[in-house]
Amino acid sequence: MQSPSLRQLDIFAQMVAAGSVARCADMLGVTADDIARDIGSLEMRLGYRLFEDMSGTVRLTPAGRKTAQAMTLLSQDAPEDWDETAAPDAMPAQAVPLSAAPARQTIMLAAPAPIFGHFQDALSAFEAANEDIAITLDLQVQSVADAADALRAGRADIAYFYALEEPAGFASRYGWSEPLSLYVGDAHPLAQADSVSRDDLATTPMLALERHNPMRHIVEDALARGRVQLGPPVLESDDMFAVMTALRAGKGIFAAFGALARDLGRMDGIGRLRLDAQLPAIEVRQALGPRAAETPAVEALAEFLFL
Repeated sequence: MQSPSLRQLDIFAQMVAAGSVARCADMLGVTADDIARDIGSLEMRLGYRLFEDMSGTVRLTPAGRKTAQAMTLLSQDAPEDWDETAAPDAMPAQAVPLSAAPARQTIMLAAPAPIFGHFQDALSAFEAANEDIAITLDLQVQSVADAADALRAGRADIAYFYALEEPAGFASRYGWSEPLSLYVGDAHPLAQADSVSRDDLATTPMLALERHNPMRHIVEDALARGRVQLGPPVLESDDMFAVMTALRAGKGIFAAFGALARDLGRMDGIGRLRLDAQLPAIEVRQALGPRAAETPAVEALAEFLFL
């Protein structure tokens, strides 16, 4: 999984191993507030909660357990007082079932982590109704190139990916669209404007994810297609709390879509710009492996996720 920062992923792993915010903070030599900040930032990026409660002995949510399994971040050195219902056993990479029940057939699903958050309930329902099937996750796929590689190499039976249109030469189907929006803090000069033009945007500094983050490239491609050019970045960070702080201080514009955009839209002191032209939406598309037609369960899950 590449979208969150490595530091956030490491802290998530340390939290699972430590079992509490205080113990994790002591292990890493930082404050409990620092731990809570990084976990909160990671949850914003993923679009779902990882822990039920950050006080006392922490418990993973069902989505948190599945995410930890899929990222293979769990350690064999979990503390003795760690709740077994909160921390799953460590499992090998590329083969981590979402349920502990024995399975006669495994379906490999590749998708960006925020998309997994979109249909995690559907996956659980499918497994509950099909006890002979286990679903494993690969959360590293982002683009059509990622999806094509995963399906061709047999690392996935079903792949979801982001695109701006139907890719040429690669069979996929449209799932849904996630609007791209631009966000500023209430202190920004454009915050109260009734209409913001491309000329206004070109002279306004931007806040961006780090350059290695694939989500940044997806956003930049969408902006380019919409003929929108923002000013130079004044902040490049995967730390969403740093981005939110800069937004509220009026330092620039941040482009987002999906779960991250929904979360930003609910934040006090942050609002969506009212543009004079609509930005291109980000498509979420589904593709199946070359042998899907030979596997009824794969086609059944692919259809079920569209219900």
